[in-house]
Amino acid sequence: MQRLRSLVFTTLFFSFTVLYAVFFILASLVLPWRLRFALARVWSRILLGLLRAICGLDYRIEGQQHIPEGAHVALIKHSSAWETIAQALIVPPQVWVLKHELLWIPFVGWGLRMLQAIAIDRSAGGTAVRQLIDQGKQHLQRGHWVVVFPEGTRMPAGQTRRYGVGGAALAVEAGVLVLPVAHNAGYFWARQGLLKKPGVVRVVIGPPIATAGRDPRDINAEAQAFIEAHSGPDNAPLT
Repeated sequence: MQRLRSLVFTTLFFSFTVLYAVFFILASLVLPWRLRFALARVWSRILLGLLRAICGLDYRIEGQQHIPEGAHVALIKHSSAWETIAQALIVPPQVWVLKHELLWIPFVGWGLRMLQAIAIDRSAGGTAVRQLIDQGKQHLQRGHWVVVFPEGTRMPAGQTRRYGVGGAALAVEAGVLVLPVAHNAGYFWARQGLLKKPGVVRVVIGPPIATAGRDPRDINAEAQAFIEAHSGPDNAPLT
């Protein structure tokens, strides 16, 4: 039965996203950026509501008191498609760093362009990092948060890899904080496969990490230690 529920949700997820993207693109022709982002949040809330109603998968966010004033860089665990939906609801109005191939997807990619996503070629190495820093600083100056998945790709639940340096380097150059965000969605909605297990995804927002005068690699190590400690199946308590 849970697989059938998951199939129903997945069908609705893709069909609704395409239809909403058409509406979003048309609306974005006349709306300023912040109202476009508000519409993106509506999309997120609807899909997460459907996920709860159909599959019994809910979520809760802890540590919201750690979100600082102003615009900063958020590093979010990447283990599921769940966080690509939920990220719009976790921190203030934001732009997303993503692989440029996503912009080629009909309708969805066009919508991402309207949201001014930072699309990078991950194979470009240092050039991609420079692009992220240059575009990210512009967005931060406009008051937009920058959200980065530092692992670069979805990792199986319980696994990680070396964090990419781009998000931390951006924070150092822009003089802003890094906000680590952990979650255990990968244990409920795996990176591959149809099944969405019932339960509650726990999102844990950690204390912001200072970046002034620091090596981005050290910032990454601190962020990764927090994120991985709070992304396990046992829902390790926030310390």
